[in-house]
Amino acid sequence: MFVVGIDPGLSRCGYCVLETGPGGRSRAAALGVLTTPPSDPVPVRLAELQRELRALFDEFAPIALAVERVLFQVNVRTAMSVGQASGLAMAEAANRGCEVVQYSPNQVKQAVAGHGAADKEQVQRMVQTLLGLAEIPNPPDAADAAAIALCHVAMAPMARAAAEAEATTTGRVR
Repeated sequence: MFVVGIDPGLSRCGYCVLETGPGGRSRAAALGVLTTPPSDPVPVRLAELQRELRALFDEFAPIALAVERVLFQVNVRTAMSVGQASGLAMAEAANRGCEVVQYSPNQVKQAVAGHGAADKEQVQRMVQTLLGLAEIPNPPDAADAAAIALCHVAMAPMARAAAEAEATTTGRVR
C-alpha cells in the first residue's frame, strides 16, 4: 500500500510516496519536489500543481495522504499559497476516498527524530536512515514530505486503535 506525504507550497511542493510492507518497513517509491514558476499567475500555477498531484495519485493510488498542517506565519502571502497547495492535495485525496490526515511540524519531528525541536538537518538525516537512502534527501522540501509520510506510518496504528477503543466504550452503558 502507498502513503503520500506532502510538504505543501505553491513554488515548491515536496512529495514522498511511501510503500509500506510487512513488518512496518517503508521504502520511498517516489520522492521529489513539484515546482511552479513564480512569474506565472496564481490560477495557472494552481492548475499546474493540481495536474501534477493528480498524476501522482493516478500512478500510485495511495490509501492515505499526510499533509503538514499550515500554522501561523508572519508572511501572509506565503501562508496563503501554502494553504492553497495544501487544499489542492487534500481535495484530490478526498475525492479518491483516501484518508487525509494533517500533522503539525512538531508532531512530524517528534515521530521521525525523537524530539519536536529537531532542526532540518536532523530530520533529513533521520529520513535518510529510516528509508535506507544512499544520500540525504534534497531539497529539504522532499525530505520534509518524506518525514510527514513516515510520521503517518508511525502514528496511524495508534490512531486506529484509539478510534476502535472509543467506539467500543461509546457503545457501553456506563
